[in-house]
Amino acid sequence: MKHKKLWSGRFENLNAEITEKISASINFDARLYRQDIRGSIAHASMLLKIGVLTQEEHGKIVQGLNEILAEIDEGNFEFSRSLEDVHMNIEYALTQKIGDAGKKLHTARSRNDQVTLDLRLYLRDECELIRALLADLIEALVTKAEAHLDVIMPAYTHMQVAQPVRFSHHMLAHAWALVRDMKRMDDAIASSMAMPLGAGACAGVNYPNDRDFLKEALGFSSITPNSMDTVSDRDYVLDFLYFAAVLGMHLSRMAEELVLWSTSEFRFVRLSDAVTTGSSIMPQKRNPDVAELIRGKSGRLYGNLISLLVTLKGLPLTYNRDMQEDKEPVFDSVDTVKLCIEGMKEMIAGMEVNAEAMRAAVSSNYSTATDLADYLAQKGVPFRRAHEIVGSIVKHCEKTKTDFFSLSVSDLRNFSDAFGDDAADALNPISSTERKLSQGGTSLREVKHQIDAIKKLISKKE
Repeated sequence: MKHKKLWSGRFENLNAEITEKISASINFDARLYRQDIRGSIAHASMLLKIGVLTQEEHGKIVQGLNEILAEIDEGNFEFSRSLEDVHMNIEYALTQKIGDAGKKLHTARSRNDQVTLDLRLYLRDECELIRALLADLIEALVTKAEAHLDVIMPAYTHMQVAQPVRFSHHMLAHAWALVRDMKRMDDAIASSMAMPLGAGACAGVNYPNDRDFLKEALGFSSITPNSMDTVSDRDYVLDFLYFAAVLGMHLSRMAEELVLWSTSEFRFVRLSDAVTTGSSIMPQKRNPDVAELIRGKSGRLYGNLISLLVTLKGLPLTYNRDMQEDKEPVFDSVDTVKLCIEGMKEMIAGMEVNAEAMRAAVSSNYSTATDLADYLAQKGVPFRRAHEIVGSIVKHCEKTKTDFFSLSVSDLRNFSDAFGDDAADALNPISSTERKLSQGGTSLREVKHQIDAIKKLISKKE
């Protein structure tokens, strides 16, 4: 069924079917209905305050909007493509429900300032949910770290064994990245906290709108200062999409490690049956599909950011219909972020840690070579010379197939007289972590300090 357009007074003929199809956004922006109704109720209260609505009209509008909200919640509301978007669908339904009072609701506003209001409110609402999910994932990482404080594993640079670290330290490295993501998300929300209603189409409105009233009613911290900038601004959307893209990158890096660690070559962890799948042809397979999919979904989060940047880059001020393309990237990123966080939390919470495999890995590939060089430096050997000496020891072990970690003090003295009777301890990969004295390092003291610090940060966020 085609409806008369709310803007049809200037036109003689109906739109072509293709115009209807390409113009409609209701198939995706219907999810803004809660925010649209919340904004309309506040706007109606402001119109009552400045004398545009009577008390009776205001009452009818608020009651009608709440009835529509209930109908949509219950699945009893039919959205129409011919009404284009969520705003016009709700306004049309309100007018059908309460009559001429509904036609007054759009006084002193435009869909241009209305849609940016809805998006700002939507992102604020969704980010509260995302914040809770992020806190749960960080908590899962901290819990896994606390349960394995004494597990030692190799850290890698260039995917080559580098130095011994605590497994808990590695888990907390990912947790700290997520803490930064949470801060980045909060910054994105802060950029959306200016109240846009009153900008109108682009020039303001011919009514003494009480924008301070609207700011307080809708929980904003400030008012947008320029009407043209207000309706053309999507910086706050880009800020959210950037947050989502960086978070996707962090989750992808975590997923990549879980894929590697769960291989038969590494065997560092075993992912639970809940997050692995089988093969249609190879009966033995336990595939880390959830990790791989999270790794893959980072690409769409990047794409959503880039697509909106490209859409906006050539637009003149103020509002252009191209900007309708801002919503699908936002909605997709919101859904993807929530899905990936939940999937990662399930993997972390359920994975088994193979301490023996990690110990075996750290007891190979010369993981304490730096400790040995530092030992010589502490004995007065210049570090660059110490580095060269230990490099020669490693080369000797490779050529003679000698176990680096079993070298005796007499073996070491063949390379430098600076090695003392206590030199053998510098080779021990298990005690290596406790030789890390710097703040933020992998010693047990510092790992426990990190755990406490993250717990305090998360409790404040919640």
